[in-house]
Amino acid sequence: MYKYLLLMLKGCAMGMADVVPGVSGGTIAFISGIYGELIDSIRKFDVTALRLLCKFRIGEFWRHINGKFLFSVLLGIGIAIFSLARLMDYLLKNHPIEVWAFFFGLIVASTIWIAREVEQWNWQSLIGLLVGAALAYWITVASPTQTPNDWWFIMLSGAIAICAMILPGISGAFILLLLGKYQFIIQAVGELKIGILALFGVGVAVGIISFSHLLSWLLRRYKNVTVALLMGFMIGSLNKVWPWKETVESYMDSHGTMLPLVERNVMPGRFEALTGVDAQLWQAVVLAGAGFALIYVIEYVGTRVARKFGAGNR
Repeated sequence: MYKYLLLMLKGCAMGMADVVPGVSGGTIAFISGIYGELIDSIRKFDVTALRLLCKFRIGEFWRHINGKFLFSVLLGIGIAIFSLARLMDYLLKNHPIEVWAFFFGLIVASTIWIAREVEQWNWQSLIGLLVGAALAYWITVASPTQTPNDWWFIMLSGAIAICAMILPGISGAFILLLLGKYQFIIQAVGELKIGILALFGVGVAVGIISFSHLLSWLLRRYKNVTVALLMGFMIGSLNKVWPWKETVESYMDSHGTMLPLVERNVMPGRFEALTGVDAQLWQAVVLAGAGFALIYVIEYVGTRVARKFGAGNR
């Protein structure tokens, strides 16, 4: 029971990250030690699973897809998204510097931690790192677009966003922002618009099952290059989570509120000169340090739990 409660809490952390444009739930899965099992479990939704389900062999189906693991993680993600979407929206609007600083420290520590997963650094791994960093950086500077609210595009947005959500460093929420669907989906979650959420959910299911097969294959066949690529994604994403930004272009959301559309990173002193707002430098430093330290706390707790359950199974 303790094991599955811990998995649910890790799922909650993933859900919290997924509602922040710029932070990836895949990053949290990676640093909390469940990434490989998560991808492999999702990959088990295959022809065998469908056959077992159609024959109503529910117990075998549940074991085949690693149901206890998936249920615990997805329950945590769901709880976080539905309970914390409004809280994260409030924090980003009222305490953006502190929030971004915390995630900046989190991602820096995660990148260092993940580097240890690369068993051999060579030119292929280095290229993977550089490609991942360049791609993630390009995504963070791309301009959001205006897109339709038609059923097919809602499903397509779900499929694309979920692929990003399970990639460390690439934020599914930010992909939704680029597709012009972040506020639309967050509002649907907050107001429980079942039709929109169902369409989005179908897209998510199709996208994650298809993409997990590719990612699982890459991790099995080309682990070092793939991990280096994922690490590069995280490095490139740091551009998005820098706490101090200058708004270059704005847009009006569905509630008539002006929100940043295109932003440029600036130093704390420049931020104060441009906005007349306190840069909150010491608060940002403290929270960045807390985010950095949290990774090693998670690693320590995860190691202790693994040893405890490992000893219990012998």
